Amino acid sequence: MLSQPSNSLLGLNLRELTNLALGSAQPAYRGQQLFDALYRQRIDRLDQVSTLPLDYRARLAEEGWGVGLPKIARQFVSSDGTIRYLVELSDGETVETVWMPEGDGGERGDGSEAGDEIEAAADVEHVERVMVRRSTICVSSQVGCAVNCKFCFTALLGVKRNLEAGEIVGQIAAVLRDRGVDPPLQRVNLVFMGMGEPFLNYDNFMKSVRLLVEGVGIPESRMTVSTAGIVPRIRDFGQEPVRPKLAISLNGSNDALRSAVMPLNRKWNLAELMKAAREFPLRTRERMTFEYVLIEGVNDAPEQAREVVELVRGMRARINLIALNPGTELPYRTPEQERVVAFREILVAAGIPAFVRRPRGRDIFAACGQLKKTMEVSPRST
Repeated sequence: MLSQPSNSLLGLNLRELTNLALGSAQPAYRGQQLFDALYRQRIDRLDQVSTLPLDYRARLAEEGWGVGLPKIARQFVSSDGTIRYLVELSDGETVETVWMPEGDGGERGDGSEAGDEIEAAADVEHVERVMVRRSTICVSSQVGCAVNCKFCFTALLGVKRNLEAGEIVGQIAAVLRDRGVDPPLQRVNLVFMGMGEPFLNYDNFMKSVRLLVEGVGIPESRMTVSTAGIVPRIRDFGQEPVRPKLAISLNGSNDALRSAVMPLNRKWNLAELMKAAREFPLRTRERMTFEYVLIEGVNDAPEQAREVVELVRGMRARINLIALNPGTELPYRTPEQERVVAFREILVAAGIPAFVRRPRGRDIFAACGQLKKTMEVSPRST
């Protein structure tokens, strides 16, 4: 699938920006100045690059170059402080990006849903810009998604196109600007778990990772990418010198069950997926993360928990359990808390670290599996 062409500077790396400057008879260091302005300062207009001569800024504009920072079209604020951003791209398409103060939903062994330290105001413009200890941004990689997981809102959209590296980085830059947060001074985690399958947009995803590390200043150790199980790309990803942590969406304990909720399993079945996972070169102290969405009466029974135990036995792994986030357009239901706890206890008893992810932003359709460019959700939206 082709990415949308643009004249955006955002998305160009240091070498490309240096070559651009040299092509205009500028000294090579102009490339570094542009790079710093785009990624560290996160400008949104060329006239803000005060280190560049006026004539060079004018020439860039004449040649059709712009920063290319995506526009925040709408914001929706949850009662738990989560903000869902509808981000508009240069061609008018939109994706969703989620800001979660104080983490990504909190991984709790007991499945509890403790309140957050940040309370949302009635209007997003007046949400207090507090200095948080740890925040997470959930990032999209495609407009829509082609994987067609049956429990996910985004699957209802299909897929329209891949995002460019600059559009991926641009989501993060736009949110950081809006929240007044400046990494690395403040800790920000990134999860590539928004709209789309990152490994079906692999080159742009990996380029965005490098730009985020080298430019924005967010280390790869604070990034996690989730894949539905694109086996060849899992192998490629393991060979990357700079890479985020890996999470694999499991969601089924056997082939019949997983194929029913994740049709992708018919292309790369559990045997192939688990072989790739077992062969993945984990770093020191790193664990492979498996994500398992629990669906009432579908994959949440004790026998299925025991099958999961056998799938990951002997691996350096952990499992994040996610009780299905509900939606009226989906035929599934959220399991009772007792079933979630029972499922987890079977995993823990077998020596597998297992955590229940606390939902964030359910009331504004910002929780896992709910991203669908939904517009009519909350009186808090602006």
